[in-house]
Formats: sequence, C-alpha cells, structure tokens
Amino acid sequence: MHAYELFQAVKPSIVSDMLMWMRETDRNLYKTALGGLASNRKMRLPYIQKKPVTEQIAWVHKNLQHKTSDMIAEHLLQVYFMQGQEALLITFCDSLGIPHNGKGQVEEALPEKLEEESLKKAIDALLEDNDPALVTLYLRTFNLQTPDGWTAMSDALESDERLKLS
Repeated sequence: MHAYELFQAVKPSIVSDMLMWMRETDRNLYKTALGGLASNRKMRLPYIQKKPVTEQIAWVHKNLQHKTSDMIAEHLLQVYFMQGQEALLITFCDSLGIPHNGKGQVEEALPEKLEEESLKKAIDALLEDNDPALVTLYLRTFNLQTPDGWTAMSDALESDERLKLS
C-alpha cells in the first residue's frame, strides 16, 4: 500500500488524532502540510486556514487520500510516528533487537530481513497497549521504508486478522 492508500483505509479518528497532535506540537509542519495540499488542489492556503479546525482536519484527511498527495502523506506519517508515537517505536525496535537512539530512531541501517518469530512477538507487544488500527498504520508505514517492504511484514499484515486499518 502507498501512503495515500493508508489514508483511504484508516479510521478517521486516528487521522484526526494525528493531525491534532501536529497542529498542537508543530504548527510549522501542520501549516506546511496545509499549504502543500492546498497547492495540489490549486487553492490558496488562507482559504483553508479560515475554516474551523474540525473542517480543516476533515479537508486534510480527504486530500491525503489522493495519489498526488502520496509524498505529503508519507512524510506526515513518518513525522507522527517518529515524534508523536515514540513509545510505539521503542517497543517495536526493542522487540526486534533493532539498535536505536532510545527514542525509537534507528541508528544503523534497517535490517534486510525480519525474522517471522521475532516480528510476531513485536506485533503482540505492540497490540498489548495500543489501538490495533494505530499499530497496523505504523507497521504499514514502517513497511514503506524499503522499496518492496519486508516479506515477513507483508505476510503478517495480510494474514493477521488483528491488523486491520479500520
């Protein structure tokens, strides 16, 4: 799945939480995302900014679902998980034995292969404390970090009934 397709499938409440987090913690990122999406739609940023916040978020979500917004969508997902969901990243990296900086940011190259058993344990650990749809969104975003994803991750995402976006 591409990032824009993730936004088509994910629960709106997760997108709303993500965008509210961005709006509250990184106004420049939020404004840049609004501007990029407005530009894609040939609209002016001030027009979007004048909308109430709930309408802005609904508009952003709708526009992140377009193929032309794929780069923006992927960037927003990466920032959200790297900065807004550190505990999730730490749990995942620790479970897989991936060295990181203590905040979930991988210090070395990503592994070329993910071991199925370790991945299953990592997924179980993530699902213990998190919304399954959020975990699935994270795993799908992580799987975008290599051109074809990891086979074990792709298989888990397709076969594990707990890993649904909606």
